[in-house]
Amino acid sequence: MTERQQTIDVNRADPEYRAWLKEAVRKVQADANRSADTHLLLFPLPERWGIDLYLKDESTHPTGSLKHRLARSLFLYGLCNGWIRPGKPVIEASSGSTAVSEAYFAKLIGVPFIAVMPRTTSPEKCRLIEFHGGRCHFVDDSRRMYEESANLAAETGGHYMDQFTYAERATDWRGNNNIAESIYQQLRLERYPEPAWIVATAGTGGTSATIARYVRYTQYDTMICVPDPENSCFFDGWTRRDPQACGERGSRIEGIGRPRMEPSFVTGAIDRMMKVPDAASIAAVRLLERNIGRKAGGSTGTGLWSALKIVSEMVAEGHKGSVVTLICDPGERYLDKYYSDDWLAAQGIDIAPYTATIEHFLRTGTWPA
Repeated sequence: MTERQQTIDVNRADPEYRAWLKEAVRKVQADANRSADTHLLLFPLPERWGIDLYLKDESTHPTGSLKHRLARSLFLYGLCNGWIRPGKPVIEASSGSTAVSEAYFAKLIGVPFIAVMPRTTSPEKCRLIEFHGGRCHFVDDSRRMYEESANLAAETGGHYMDQFTYAERATDWRGNNNIAESIYQQLRLERYPEPAWIVATAGTGGTSATIARYVRYTQYDTMICVPDPENSCFFDGWTRRDPQACGERGSRIEGIGRPRMEPSFVTGAIDRMMKVPDAASIAAVRLLERNIGRKAGGSTGTGLWSALKIVSEMVAEGHKGSVVTLICDPGERYLDKYYSDDWLAAQGIDIAPYTATIEHFLRTGTWPA
């Protein structure tokens, strides 16, 4: 008679942890419910064109940027996967708006937050992260940010959030009031409720992936354009279909563009890309202030330049319809950069030709060659 095998039973159920988790998830979800939705603003165009250009104003989130949506999704993803634990730090490789937003959510649920960033990060960015209770951990070489973040997580027992890997999968692209669903809901009473194009810049690639997937899932005909700044490899990697594309320098347009093809940049979901000169991005964002009275960051200018170029093609072809792009974050964070003539001069950036291009187009309806 064979000996009967015993059942091996390992029970890790932890009611105290589950109670903490339930409360943490509630707090993050309540933030979404409390902040409601962001506005969809009209950019003034001549009525005779029959085209509407909208800007989804993500700068009105509690932490002032589009990255608030991403941080909320990453925290819910990490919490529900059991990766974020009470008292253990959340760590992110970011010196920008993502770090600011993640510091906010870490404070909200009561866990420490560490942002790994280059030593050259501006004092203002550090101040915003620390204002929300985060700590700044500096590296001398920005290429070591990912490795250092992973090492810190291993040493502390914390969780490396890794926005560049998880951005495209943390957000529910089928709906759940993601940015794409929000855009279409807000357009439903407009004269062109289905936009011809949505223009979304890419930092992680999570936003463009969410919008593109939602458009396909809901069977809209909207096309997706992703503009890319100088010193970013996304455009080259997409046009050459090269997942190993890389660059040597970082983008001057903060928040977008990367020196490597990030895992969350879903190339197959993109219909069109543009390589936008930094001078064009800055010219566009300065013009935005003159037209709607709002300062925005440089990445907003990258998107606006591309959206206006698409509008010019629609005008030339006699097409009517709508185009949507994003206000990613407030310009007050960049007064010493994109709104500083001294900084432009130091960088060797001349925005005058690009300003003239936009002004000529808005005045005549034709885009100069």
